[in-house]
Amino acid sequence: MPTLATVEEIRRYFPALQRRHNGYEVAYFDGPGGTQVPRPVVEAMNDYLYNHNANTHWAYPTSNETDEIIENARQTVADFLNAAPNEIAFGQNMTSLTFHLARALGRNFKAGDEIVITELDHHANSDTWRALETERGVVIRLLPMDTESGQLEIEQLAQLLSDRTRLVAIGAASNALGTINDVARVVEMAREVGALSFVDAVHFAPHHLIDVKQWDCDFLACSAYKFYGPHIGILYGRNELLQAIEFPKLKPAPDAAPENVETGTQSAESIAGAAAAVDFLASLAPGATRREGLTNFYDEQHQRDKVLTTTLWTGLSEIDGVRLYGPPPTMARTSTVSFTVKDLPSEAVARFLAERGVFLSHGDFYAATIVERLGLVEQGLTRAGCVCYTTLDEVERLLDGIEDVSKK
Repeated sequence: MPTLATVEEIRRYFPALQRRHNGYEVAYFDGPGGTQVPRPVVEAMNDYLYNHNANTHWAYPTSNETDEIIENARQTVADFLNAAPNEIAFGQNMTSLTFHLARALGRNFKAGDEIVITELDHHANSDTWRALETERGVVIRLLPMDTESGQLEIEQLAQLLSDRTRLVAIGAASNALGTINDVARVVEMAREVGALSFVDAVHFAPHHLIDVKQWDCDFLACSAYKFYGPHIGILYGRNELLQAIEFPKLKPAPDAAPENVETGTQSAESIAGAAAAVDFLASLAPGATRREGLTNFYDEQHQRDKVLTTTLWTGLSEIDGVRLYGPPPTMARTSTVSFTVKDLPSEAVARFLAERGVFLSHGDFYAATIVERLGLVEQGLTRAGCVCYTTLDEVERLLDGIEDVSKK
């Protein structure tokens, strides 16, 4: 049986976990907004900047080394997504890449063409497509969420799809509620009406291993800083689609995919760091290949996350005045739990806990539609995310802090 590195062994890779605040060891529950970074990732970035720093495609060693590092990174990230290296493009962040893709696709959209988005998504996967309403006259169709369950009302999707649908944009998981969506079903329904599919996998990527072949999606985006890497975005696209799309680009820039997607000079050090983050995860569990190591890591980490999430959810549900949002741990979800404490502003709750060295995020997390639907625009949500370095002791510290908030 595969054996995952222990939590204690994993934590040794993260210098940030040595931080203290007000005399407390810091417990980081802000992973859904960006995880901490292990030494191997920073070392890979330092090595690039110290020893290989150059621009690409020139006839001298450091430039050749940069080319090689980028191409190796495409292969590494392709293994992470179960794709091919010529289907992997890098960019400043997921939002920038999605805007870029939307505008490129929009060049061939006509007034009256339709795009389906959802209420459960981060606005990087809704406003990016909504921009085509004004730019191209595209009609946006909105798939609603059920506020009680935190689930999309998938049964309504068939009514929104038609021969006018050009694209369906779906989040693999909600960064606000932890809900996991049935991506394969949505992609299949989109394809049945001849529409393209775009998957926002930013929140999904740290918790479950992505498989673009299994989902059969046309495009997918994620962000390395959500899975222990640097701030850089990743776009997957079927090679034949990337090759055919007329992306906005400079005339001398490469015409072949995936470089035709990448506008301007890339952050090669961040690309090296993204690859190092994938290799770091693969190294935490045995496997004959990178993909096998990743599969074993995610399978076993999922079991740990389930224990953490169940403990957190159960503990919060027993505290007076706490209300939980999204699906319970018995359903498909990530280890991200959002809640409110009585009528207290989420920022006040987060500040109280921060004084005890427990760091959480608060507000709407750019998933503003969810917060609006829940009637929490003024109060906001408090969000706790468990990741690979989270311990049960830290969860208990969080629960103790919330109990004190409720009492005071």
